[in-house]
Amino acid sequence: MKEALVVCSDKSLSAGVTVWDMETGDHLLHIPTCASPLHGLLCLNNHSIIASQPQSVLRNYSLEAIGPLSSTRDGLYLAGGAPSGNTFIWEVSSGRMVKKWSAHQRSISCLAFSMDGSLLVSGSDEGEICVWDLISLLDVADSGSVPSSFLSWLEHQSSITGLICTSGSSSSMLISSSLDGTCKVWDLFSGELMSIRTFTQPVNAIIIDREEQFLFSGCTDGRIFVSAVDNGLYVNAFATPEDQLMVLSEHKGPITALSFSLSGQFLTSASEDCTACLWDVKTFSVARRFNHKKGRITNIVIVPQSSLIVRGETSSRASHRPRVSLLEKYPQSVDNCKRTVAVLPSSLADNDITSDFRRWTPLSLQMKIETNVENRLHATTMAKHITDMNKQLRSQLLNLMLCRLSSSSQECTISPKGKKKKQKVSSSLPPTPPPENDEYDCLV
Repeated sequence: MKEALVVCSDKSLSAGVTVWDMETGDHLLHIPTCASPLHGLLCLNNHSIIASQPQSVLRNYSLEAIGPLSSTRDGLYLAGGAPSGNTFIWEVSSGRMVKKWSAHQRSISCLAFSMDGSLLVSGSDEGEICVWDLISLLDVADSGSVPSSFLSWLEHQSSITGLICTSGSSSSMLISSSLDGTCKVWDLFSGELMSIRTFTQPVNAIIIDREEQFLFSGCTDGRIFVSAVDNGLYVNAFATPEDQLMVLSEHKGPITALSFSLSGQFLTSASEDCTACLWDVKTFSVARRFNHKKGRITNIVIVPQSSLIVRGETSSRASHRPRVSLLEKYPQSVDNCKRTVAVLPSSLADNDITSDFRRWTPLSLQMKIETNVENRLHATTMAKHITDMNKQLRSQLLNLMLCRLSSSSQECTISPKGKKKKQKVSSSLPPTPPPENDEYDCLV
């Protein structure tokens, strides 16, 4: 499958979007009047290119300026963050805004959906990271309420520049980067900070390969550091110094964006030096360099060339593409919606089940089922641990009672006058260790 490299700048609207052939380097397409900030360009389900704009130059505009964007892997939902700290979620097929809420006190700098689409992670300029349950956000019964995140961290000292959710279901991790020069790894189930990597320069962008073996961290000095990853956990807990890490050095300006090709064979990097480099992952050498004469590159994505509508394309081919509707400016009330995305209320009566199931979207229903299955498996595991712990405690209590009975029978002797006399007898039995105090974290 042929792939295309899509880049854009935030310098001016005249810079537009530039598309190159990754294999030959030929210029394929130019889209005018577009300028997107960092994390403001994405490919929706390998079919449509969506870019946020600093001002309303197109017919598809929101209530306020949108910066970073993110979408679910199936392309059903699109999220956007604003400088005010507000976050928006749209249903792509209908264009309906299903949620708007104040996620942070300061500007949203990063957004990322989890691999299964059940979580939305947001990062702000103040260094705060919040994790939101998408099912709760899509519940129209609570559309007027202010949602609360079930995980939040304020461990970074500066703006969040990158968020990556790993794909492992049993050990889901979140990797974050910041201008404070650190990359941190979090456990999405317990919220525990697992490891930290510290750099001498601010980190502008991060990306992980498809096999989740290497993390690439692009810094403001133009270098890209390569860190080894083992099942989502960093080797040696980030104990390796910078000078012992693999470094990719071809850019003369700060790294602004990193992306992997759809095949996973190439890493692409963009910089403020107006160039984009195509790296061979096997040899870590530059296979091709692209010069962007329109200004610095702020965003870079890889798309299949078959998704591009080029000059001369027949209308029949274009008509088979997925439909992307105009995005609404305001959340709509339940009465005005022809189809809602609410989850079932907890107090649902039996005679209302059939009618309320029609209010579910396939994604919401699937996420609800997966969440229930995951919670049941976690509860079963906890019950097994508690049962084993009770058996261990009973065994230790029985041993302690037998030890005390044996010691009492050996310490007591009868004197000639018929009186009991205590005699200290050393016991060879080891002291019974105290029961372990296990902690269990349960995510509901």
